[in-house]
Amino acid sequence: MTNIPVDRLNLPVEKPHHPSPGGWKEYFSFSTDHKVIGIQYLVTSFIFFLVGGIFAMILRGELITPESDLVDRTVYNGMFTMHGTVMLFLWTFPSLVGLANYLVPLMIGARDMAFPRLNAAAFWMVPVVGILLMASFFVPGGPAQSGWWAYPPVSLQNPTGNLINGQVIWLLAVAISGVSSIMGAVNFVTTIVKMRAPGMGFFRMPLFVWAVFSAQIIQLFGLPALTAGAVMLLLDLTVGTGFFNPSNGGNPVMFQHYFWFYSHPAVYVIILPIFGIFSEIFPVYSRKPLFGYKVVALSSMLIAVVSAIVWVHHMYVSGTPAWMRMVFMLTTMLVSVPTGIKVFAWVATIWGGKIRLTTPMLFALGGLILFVFAGIVGIMLSSVPVDVHVNNTYFVVGHFHYVLYGTVTMGMYAAIYHWFPKMTGRMYSEGWGQIHFWLAFIGTNLNFFPMHPLGLQGMLRRVASYAPEYEAWNIVASLGAFLLGMSTLPFIFNMVVSWMQGEKAPANPWRAIGLEWLVSSPPPVENFEEIPVVISEPYGYGKSEPLVAQEKGVGV
Repeated sequence: MTNIPVDRLNLPVEKPHHPSPGGWKEYFSFSTDHKVIGIQYLVTSFIFFLVGGIFAMILRGELITPESDLVDRTVYNGMFTMHGTVMLFLWTFPSLVGLANYLVPLMIGARDMAFPRLNAAAFWMVPVVGILLMASFFVPGGPAQSGWWAYPPVSLQNPTGNLINGQVIWLLAVAISGVSSIMGAVNFVTTIVKMRAPGMGFFRMPLFVWAVFSAQIIQLFGLPALTAGAVMLLLDLTVGTGFFNPSNGGNPVMFQHYFWFYSHPAVYVIILPIFGIFSEIFPVYSRKPLFGYKVVALSSMLIAVVSAIVWVHHMYVSGTPAWMRMVFMLTTMLVSVPTGIKVFAWVATIWGGKIRLTTPMLFALGGLILFVFAGIVGIMLSSVPVDVHVNNTYFVVGHFHYVLYGTVTMGMYAAIYHWFPKMTGRMYSEGWGQIHFWLAFIGTNLNFFPMHPLGLQGMLRRVASYAPEYEAWNIVASLGAFLLGMSTLPFIFNMVVSWMQGEKAPANPWRAIGLEWLVSSPPPVENFEEIPVVISEPYGYGKSEPLVAQEKGVGV
């Protein structure tokens, strides 16, 4: 247990100089409070997470038998495209942006984001993207059917002949999403660089802030490529330009470069904040300082740099020259070095600690276990011979989902449970939280592990029917998907009931060390009555060091 006296961890907070955020109506308004915007992002993205999950269960319902006998193949292709699009552009990105919106100003001792109105405008683009994508089900021909990557020339086909079609709406939605994310990236980078509390140098920032900073730098440099590619493809489809259309002299492979130049670094945009969440949670529930703080911080920046030179590993079978394959195989493997640094630091932090297996810790540990498995498979896929062998098979799908669900969603659940008392002023039910964890962890492995042997045996991805010899593993995967879908029910029940009538939370229920735990739960509108002065590194568990200078009796 920490040597810092309890009375200095849970000192009563002075009466806020502004009231806490108002009633539920405020969450439907154009608010400029970063905390309200953060919860708006989180709730909106979770609604779309449920929508994407319903699509997934329909897809797995189709795949539980070899025959295509549940939905029409056109409907299957549309749902396949929309599942990936919704889960990426309306769940993972917005949910992580929402969490960062809520926490970053609190963690760095700021009163708000640098550009509050820009922050609000960026959020309100997200429902627009969602409405557009859902509306595409009602246009002639239905939603886009070319997958969430929209490769031409498939994405340039328009059998209905209508100017307004699912693919056009998809491209418009992705472009708007890109603009929203670029606006958010400008805001985060400016806030972190310019608005840190006195005494908080870069090497006194929490690692979640380091992770968000690194991820948003990737957004600034990589996202314009995807946004520009989407706009050019939209012009090819609507006005007949020839950027990527081979019949007009365009090069369809060039779109793959535009797409993956951002969309593989986007994996690190998603995973880096999850790494930051792990770095925040493991010290709290192990009661130990984070091992190798500065090295872990720098590893986030190294991941951001290396991520810019790995995208061609998605194009090993796209006519890529042999020398280029070798270069990008090596750069892809290089990413495992800073990532491995983080994993070893987390294990060293947990090792010998006084571990409390609360719900946030269980989800963080589960996410770490699943990530290690995904990382091992990822190193396999970076190898040209292996990747060529399993290209476009379910082996790749399994790896991708271990990263995107096994790590990212489990990490998000850990974060929501950990900071739920701070956001709502209420405690959640630990029993329901643990039921949620075990259902989600078992469902994840049942759903996604069978995809690896299926891929090695040759089952192609994106198909609605398959050879009978693949049926056994597909039954297991589908049952896992249904269990995974059902696992959200105890989570929803726990969050709603706890928010409405849960036990009132103290300012710092976990005895955590960080600026966000210095204020009431939920925090007042402007966060801090007086901006704190930081005098030591974070994660000082057991060190008897205050984090901030004593001001009016408030310290930790």
